[in-house]
Amino acid sequence: MSVVKAAEVTPEIIGEGRSRYLAHMDQLMVVVIDFKDGPMNAPDPPHAHPHEQISYVVSGDLLFFLDEEQNRLGPGDIITVPPNMPHTVQLLSEHVRLVDTFHPIRQDFV
Repeated sequence: MSVVKAAEVTPEIIGEGRSRYLAHMDQLMVVVIDFKDGPMNAPDPPHAHPHEQISYVVSGDLLFFLDEEQNRLGPGDIITVPPNMPHTVQLLSEHVRLVDTFHPIRQDFV
């Protein structure tokens, strides 16, 4: 068992106003992502990956683009992303926190 305490971790800076920290096992990963660069006038460029993804909105408001579909999400909302499906976000509030889970783990994040 491993424990990651938010108060004790130094988040990784992944871009201006964006950071993440994570935990993983052999086949499952959870990533806490903080976006502090909103609101945005346009969405980020879409991306895709071979992993299954489930995203939970902890705080903030955003548009989540899944292929050609657009969904407005807020605290408590969950969205699933199939493997290799183009997706992206557009922040509607100043701060958004997402909790993303991936299977299998994203080696590019480790």
